[in-house]
Amino acid sequence: MLSGKIAVITGGSRGIGAAVADKFAQAGADIAVISSGSGELAREVCGICSERYGVKALPYRCDVADFEAVGSTVAKIKEDFGTIHILVNNAGITKDGLIATMKERDFDAVISTNLKGAFNMIRHCSPVFIRNKYGRIINVGSVAGLMGNAGQANYAASKAGIIGLTKSVARELASKNVTCNAIAPGFIRTDMTADIDESGPLLASIPLRRMGAPGDVASLAVFLASGGADYITGEVIRVDGGLAM
Repeated sequence: MLSGKIAVITGGSRGIGAAVADKFAQAGADIAVISSGSGELAREVCGICSERYGVKALPYRCDVADFEAVGSTVAKIKEDFGTIHILVNNAGITKDGLIATMKERDFDAVISTNLKGAFNMIRHCSPVFIRNKYGRIINVGSVAGLMGNAGQANYAASKAGIIGLTKSVARELASKNVTCNAIAPGFIRTDMTADIDESGPLLASIPLRRMGAPGDVASLAVFLASGGADYITGEVIRVDGGLAM
């Protein structure tokens, strides 16, 4: 399905990002996994993908909030793989707190990683897509960007920004055969949601009465990167068990 394609995945060392890397490799794509934290985890993801599916998979350490570092990393990926066809902007952090007491640095940090990080990656990858006259950009947002969420003004703002960024990029690059779509996950079982009690009242707010798995998001990402989604751009697709409908 994705054989011959080169995919770049940010925040790819664990959770949703690691699941996306696995699904893309399973579909035949060579993958570049970007992480800002443990290089060991990223190497492990790449090792599994290479051994299990026989694809080329390389890890890169980069803080996506750093414009210059992103430029250098994208240049290194181009050198190592030859080109880039697919970009998945998944890197994200949370620093929750009520708006009345939220620290400025916590607001800035979340916006810088979650929103500016996506801009940085798109900015440096888009010239490659334009030259190739082909590109698939998938931004991982959140239902928090659609609904808001108490205690997450910074996170919800960053994910709402992802929606506007997605639609603007989709309009700008459509004539170059570059699509840009967003996925808005709900409650997905990852390290970020590890403290949530699935047997508590949360389930009552989800029509399907359960949390999702990283693979649920990854499967949609593969579809959006495939030929079956060539006529889809500027969309925000929820993977939330019906939470935000």
